Amino acid sequence: MGWLRNWRRRRILARHRIDEALWRAVAARLPFLRGLSADESRRLRALTVLFLAEKQVSGAHGFVLDDAQRLSIAVQACLPVLELGIGRYDGWSEVIVYPGDFRVPISETDDHGVVHEFHDERAGESWPGGPVVLSWDAAAHATDMSVVIHEFAHKLDMANGAADGMPPLHADMDRQAWSEAFRVAYEGFCDALDRGRETWLDPYAAEDPAEFFAVVSEAFFEAPNETRRRYPDVYQQLRRFYRQDPAVRLAT
Repeated sequence: MGWLRNWRRRRILARHRIDEALWRAVAARLPFLRGLSADESRRLRALTVLFLAEKQVSGAHGFVLDDAQRLSIAVQACLPVLELGIGRYDGWSEVIVYPGDFRVPISETDDHGVVHEFHDERAGESWPGGPVVLSWDAAAHATDMSVVIHEFAHKLDMANGAADGMPPLHADMDRQAWSEAFRVAYEGFCDALDRGRETWLDPYAAEDPAEFFAVVSEAFFEAPNETRRRYPDVYQQLRRFYRQDPAVRLAT
């Protein structure tokens, strides 16, 4: 039924537009959009229109989102798939937004078989086949790192199952090269934390390979020159996966 989905998307694009003033206002608050060519900006806007038409972006527990907030989330979600297509987000339909960090129940079993249950504070969460959950407070402060890009990187990772830091790669990519680049970077990062050294990436990246992929994906789009300097092999893998080169785009 791909032809029907494509037909519907063409109709959406023919009928809907984003207000120019609203687009400019939102884009001005997202510095990682700087440097987009006219064609890239046009295609990003088209993807954003489709995203907002196909995904329900709504507030949780009475939190009301305005058009600028919904657009900001959609733009950040669509940047990673600028060269991949909105179809990478097929199979689920909802983004739930809390005003601030939210609590989720956690159940963990320790090495002795004892189950520990507690609540954890989160700024974002993604589920395979399910919704993306975001904190607007975190999403609104995307000048450092973007929780939206982070969670949507997880969504791309989940396209072939549970998030594990190995999204479905393109046919022209080498799975072994990806694995080696990320293994070396991840192990080095974890070792630096164990030694008590300050790290450039959020320490949460050491949680597991899936979180490392999501955190370094944020950095790839928001601080690409530093990402390329610190993790050149990982940067090249991400450049090939996302089919974008933000370091060139944001060169100063």
